[in-house]
Amino acid sequence: MTTSTIGLFVGLLLAIAAAAGGFTGFLFAVILAVVGFAVGRYIDGELDVSMFQSRDAFSRGRRHDR
Repeated sequence: MTTSTIGLFVGLLLAIAAAAGGFTGFLFAVILAVVGFAVGRYIDGELDVSMFQSRDAFSRGRRHDR
């Protein structure tokens, strides 16, 4: 399936969401589409989430007193 075909289906689904749920339904559909896109890219190995992980021990809840 080509990227343009996927874009066509996404556009049709967003149009249905806008018609059925109004503006709020449209925004909810867009948010879910972005989350699904991010999850798909992560599963395909095209999204690097290491920049969201902190290397600071304090932020992980393990504080080392010196």
